[in-house]
This record gives sequence, C-alpha cells and structure tokens, in this order.
Amino acid sequence: MVYSVSQLQTEIQRNPEQWRPLVLTNGCFDLLHVGHVRYLKTAKALGKMLVVGVNSDRSVQRIKPQKPGCPLRPIFPEQQRAEVLSALTVVDAVVIFPETTATELINAFKPDIYAKGGDYTLENLPEAKTVHSYGGEIQFVAVEVPTSTSEIIRKISLHG
Repeated sequence: MVYSVSQLQTEIQRNPEQWRPLVLTNGCFDLLHVGHVRYLKTAKALGKMLVVGVNSDRSVQRIKPQKPGCPLRPIFPEQQRAEVLSALTVVDAVVIFPETTATELINAFKPDIYAKGGDYTLENLPEAKTVHSYGGEIQFVAVEVPTSTSEIIRKISLHG
C-alpha cells in the first residue's frame, strides 16, 4: 500500500508489534528490474516489515541529471513507481519522499534496520549518522545482479 509519511507513522504507532522489526530502504526504482527484486527480497528477510521510500520526481531529477542521449529522469512518474513497488509481495508499505536522501524518512520511522545496496559503504552513506543516532542497524545488501537502470535506459535510447 502507498502511504503518506504521516499515515504510515500513525499505523506503525498503532500496531508496533505488527511492524517491528521494521526494515526501511529507499531509491528511485525508475525501471524495476531483477536486481531490484532480489535486493528487496533480501531486505525484507532482515526484519518483519519492509517499507520502501521512493524518491519523488523532483528528487530523482536532482539525483539523476540528464545525460546526453538519454531522456530526462524519471521515466515513470512517482505515483506509478510507488504503485508498482506496492504490488510486490515482499513490500509492505511504500512512501514517496521529496528529499535526495532518506534522512527525514529515517527520522520519521526510526527503522530497526536501514538496508542499502552493497555498492554503498558507511563512509559514503549520508544516512549513516542518523541511523546510528538512535541505535538503528545498517545492513548492506550484496548486489546479486549488477544492473544499472541508467544503462538500460541508454541501451533503449540507442536502439529506439
């Protein structure tokens, strides 16, 4: 289900035993691919419930500036990206957020576990300090299938 941040905060506060331990992850999820699916399955296995933060259209444009020969990102609007993710059985809740990092989401939900792809490290993870400030755990999920959404878009653009 797609929630607003405040709706999901209320739901978690009402039923903490249903939601905890809570796993939070986030990303653009512009073109869902097998790398995303495997990542989300692994993240879900780290806790009881998986919340996925989806970058808003504006934040995607700040994170993924337009490259020559590629269309402006995101390809799909935020509501559609959120709906596709919420249809996955491993995803328990989706929220759209306007910031370029998940720091505000982390502050809002205080996830027990914050999951990120194995291409991140504590040194280059902007949310690390926030997660550690309340005693949360960070788990890096190995990238099983190295698939780049940007590269997929580039290939489609070249052959289109």
